Amino acid sequence: MRNIFISSALLAVAALTIGGCSKVESEAAKDPALAAIDSEYLKSGGDGSNWASPGFSTDEQRHSPLDEINAENVGQLGIAWFADLPDARGHESTPVVVDGKMFVTGPWSKVFAFDAKSGKPLWNYDPGVDQARGVKACCDVVNRGVAFWKGQLFLGTIDGRLVSLDAATGKELWSQQTLDKEGNGTITGFPRIVKDKVVIGFGGAEFGVRGYVTAYDAATGKQAWRFYTTPNPNGVADGAASDSIMKTVYATWSKDKKPGDWHESGGGGTVWDAIVYDAELDQLYLGVGNGNPWNHKIRSNGEGDNLFLSSIVALNPDSGEYKWHYQETPGETWDYTATQPIILAKEERGGQQVPVLYHAPKNGFFFTIDRRNGKMLSAEPFIDGITWATGYDKTTGRPIENPEARYEVTGKLYLANPSALGAHNWHPMSYNPATGLVYIPAQYIGGAYMPPVAANEQERKPLGFNIGSATAAADLPDDVATVKAIKAATKGQLVAFNPKTGKPAWKVDQPAPWNGGTMTTAGNLVFQGDAMGRFKAFAADSGKQLLDIDVQSGVLTGASTYMVDGEQYVAFMTSKGGAFPLVSGYAAGASGQIPNIPRLIVLKLGGTAKLPDLPKAEPYVWKPPEQFGTAADIAAGQSNYQRYCLVCHNPGAVGNGVLPDLRKSGTIADADTFRSIIIDGILKERGMVSFKSVLTPAEAEQVRAYIISRGHYAKANDAQLRAAAK
Repeated sequence: MRNIFISSALLAVAALTIGGCSKVESEAAKDPALAAIDSEYLKSGGDGSNWASPGFSTDEQRHSPLDEINAENVGQLGIAWFADLPDARGHESTPVVVDGKMFVTGPWSKVFAFDAKSGKPLWNYDPGVDQARGVKACCDVVNRGVAFWKGQLFLGTIDGRLVSLDAATGKELWSQQTLDKEGNGTITGFPRIVKDKVVIGFGGAEFGVRGYVTAYDAATGKQAWRFYTTPNPNGVADGAASDSIMKTVYATWSKDKKPGDWHESGGGGTVWDAIVYDAELDQLYLGVGNGNPWNHKIRSNGEGDNLFLSSIVALNPDSGEYKWHYQETPGETWDYTATQPIILAKEERGGQQVPVLYHAPKNGFFFTIDRRNGKMLSAEPFIDGITWATGYDKTTGRPIENPEARYEVTGKLYLANPSALGAHNWHPMSYNPATGLVYIPAQYIGGAYMPPVAANEQERKPLGFNIGSATAAADLPDDVATVKAIKAATKGQLVAFNPKTGKPAWKVDQPAPWNGGTMTTAGNLVFQGDAMGRFKAFAADSGKQLLDIDVQSGVLTGASTYMVDGEQYVAFMTSKGGAFPLVSGYAAGASGQIPNIPRLIVLKLGGTAKLPDLPKAEPYVWKPPEQFGTAADIAAGQSNYQRYCLVCHNPGAVGNGVLPDLRKSGTIADADTFRSIIIDGILKERGMVSFKSVLTPAEAEQVRAYIISRGHYAKANDAQLRAAAK
């Protein structure tokens, strides 16, 4: 059964904004089945009939107790129903299902509700985000889902609002502007329910912000507390829950103010994904992100560990007060965030059941941390060939760094594994208590780091990344030999990691990175989609592949599973988008050829629905406009393209099916048209804002010259380069 979801003014609900001072009763709260999903229910996730939180339960193991679908019959899965969605950007939402109702989010923070059995649309909600905000989203205008509590849905919006919706109708109950409307922060992660509070963080460190996390009363929207993850640049108290620890934190940052440093930027340290509540110990864990600028020498004069960057921080969930921390990457300089998913579990050590925290962040090491005190129990690599460190000192808990990795100290180009895209990014991992294994969507994406070589790479600008590193390093030569080398070193990998041994129990290599998150079940199954348009199931104990379905488009996020009327279903979303597809160019390889189809797909045993045939793709005939400009003009255009355009439009302007391929754009043929977009901002309502604050008309014309040069390069080399990337 197919549903095409069409936004309608009749379905768009009027916004009712409550100033965070009074309790608002929802229609859903009158439904006993919906009202029953309270904080106590969320601790365990229930019997598997619902999938009431993106992480299933508060421990975020993404493990379902259901076993109707199992290793013996999973090959019989077919499509029960699907729904096409309106925005062809990245879809990172894990479907939430309660009492036969499914809730998913899409780009621009939109919410869609369906009947989970039939696929019938119930309602949709559009928060009306100004699409000009998209220029401040580092890695696409994505959203990772909603939180559910007592009939309310909680949504974070890309423009910094935390919104409460009635789950029955989609009606807005209350809304809080948790970020500065004029600032650089954006929300892409899903809120977390912590007892009677809803907690939200945000992203934006690349652009320059000061990170914090805020808790609100779930019923009224009233702010309960706020915790800052970097110190006040002025060294004063904030009147926040973090004040008690900030003197210690401030001492780990440089005191002297210099151009472009953390005093100007706020230091970064955003908590854009991992926020996990430990109901057993009554603690809240934050996974803190990278610094701004990335370059430690510019950010903090090369001084100090810069707490709480790249750290796990434990708080009192009632007051927000600090309890302990563990910093995974001290003085981070590579965008090695600790924002990746956190899993809570128990592990036998010394004859005792120890409450532990499992973490596989960007830097390539798998951490087991004692939840009682933050002590690092182990840190072992979950990918091969890590270059920035050889391991961790078990006594100090600090990494044993490779001195050559500190590009900001050596002043030299550093080729890294992993890159800023990470050995594991935001994609959910899962844990199966029966096998004791953690299933990680790992990846091999190398990268290059280099100190600034041009003045505009260190100078802070009002638009674009401000990272203090050479953006030229992101635009490596794309000759056939280089593309082949990049492709050979770029892949995905499903890693079943055994925390007890500190080694993978099994691995499955995949032809491309940026694959979907994992979900595991009591049926001895692990589910994962990939960037090549396949959805698969593996035996959780052995890694044997048991299912492979062509779903036509990439799968970014994790699946969920649930029961309705005695039948088990598996749900997931397809699309392309997110950081790698936006910045990969030819390095995307064959995954760059996969269509971008925004769609929700639901499977069941014996499902018979069929996806529509894909349209036949006609070969593109390159007809770039006549080249103009000197070699110096084109080089200058390349430099500014790298600084302001690359993050959305790919290295070398090589489109990847998410945003327009500028080499093929008709706008580059006419100087006036191009200037009206880049300088005048005539497409700002579609997210393409004016860059006149950072580019002169003459510089915009140089960018146009560079893009045209890339069109001519493609005319001569595109077929060979694409063949090399396969």
